[in-house]
Amino acid sequence: MSIIEIVVPVIGESITEVTLSSWIKEDGSYVELDEIICEFESDKATVEVPAEKAGKLIWVSAEGDDIAIGQIFAKIDTSVEAPAGGEVISIEEESPKEEKAVTESAVVSNSYASGHPSPTAQKLMKEQGLNPSDIKATGKDGRITQEDVQKVIDNKLKKASSEEKAVKKEAETVLPSKQTAFSRVERTEKMSRMRRTIASRLVSAKNSTAMLTTFNEVDLTEIMALRKKYQEKFVERYGTKLGFMSLFSKACAKVLMEMPGVNAQMGEDGKSIIYHDFVDISIAISTPTGLVVPPVKNVESLNFAEIELAIKGLAKKARDGSLTLQEMQGGTFTITNGGVFGSMMSTPIINEPQSAILGMHTIQQRPMAIDGEVKIRPMMYLALSYDHRIIDGSSSVTFLVKVKKLLEDPVTLLLDL
Repeated sequence: MSIIEIVVPVIGESITEVTLSSWIKEDGSYVELDEIICEFESDKATVEVPAEKAGKLIWVSAEGDDIAIGQIFAKIDTSVEAPAGGEVISIEEESPKEEKAVTESAVVSNSYASGHPSPTAQKLMKEQGLNPSDIKATGKDGRITQEDVQKVIDNKLKKASSEEKAVKKEAETVLPSKQTAFSRVERTEKMSRMRRTIASRLVSAKNSTAMLTTFNEVDLTEIMALRKKYQEKFVERYGTKLGFMSLFSKACAKVLMEMPGVNAQMGEDGKSIIYHDFVDISIAISTPTGLVVPPVKNVESLNFAEIELAIKGLAKKARDGSLTLQEMQGGTFTITNGGVFGSMMSTPIINEPQSAILGMHTIQQRPMAIDGEVKIRPMMYLALSYDHRIIDGSSSVTFLVKVKKLLEDPVTLLLDL
């Protein structure tokens, strides 16, 4: 018997521990070389781990375990060959004739990928309690894709919804209304590694920075008129919509280049300030597992379409759980848009080691005094939280005023005036 030990690989310089979020391959199952066997959840992203050798997989750690970098989490028995007829066969136990028969059978059998789900599909199947036999595979070599699983889930939801409506209608006609009893049920669940990391960093930012928030409001009449007038042409040319995020990002980038102090950060020694001659804007993206803030690099040098496509790509990867560590690192300034959830006003917390974060909020039609007349305008409150150790109050107010002017007269932003 030849057994090799599989240890948690080095994922990033600052990462010392990960959580085994899910096993893709079952304990005792046969795995091919480089086949994905499990997923680790780190502080910043979910990482898939491939098998280092082909053989029988032996679990050492369970799902949900916190494991240090370099620690053993699995073993592989390399003396075991590919299964024939659903059984794992050991080289040491079989005769030469049996070995030949197994080899020939393995050659003529389908690819090992046939009927096997991709890592993302496997995770989705586990959450929904689905079996491979329930799903029609359309992927390469017969692999089950995420889209295949989603189709089955959608069909089940439609069927369940129809049945629920029928039962509800029958109950309404037969049974009298009954008040639901009070519930006192409590449950305790382990926090995900991402949620734990978010919690510790938010507390750290609050406790280790001199954080203040200043507010202003912006009239988005011209921005909305611009989008309405050119949206169709923009989509036709670039294949994506002109959203608020690219306009706000570009406005912030322009002002940050003019005011490098707001784009700076405190040095690790606490006695120096690091200035950046570029603007990498971290975009806050809400995902099922928590908030992530991957940066769009060199926003000051990108056009609106490039910014929109970059944000769209990062958002898709964030929600799929496929962001890489490289895509999560960096950032000199952050923008968070609580307005998509209906937030009217908030005080966002700084994304360390950055020194400032802009909070966008919901757009509301409000009466405004314009040239002595009351007019209804689409208004948004802006909030800038900043580290007072680096940024003075006057600088924070000036920053917001400059951003406000660019957004209220977007032609100056387009012409770089």
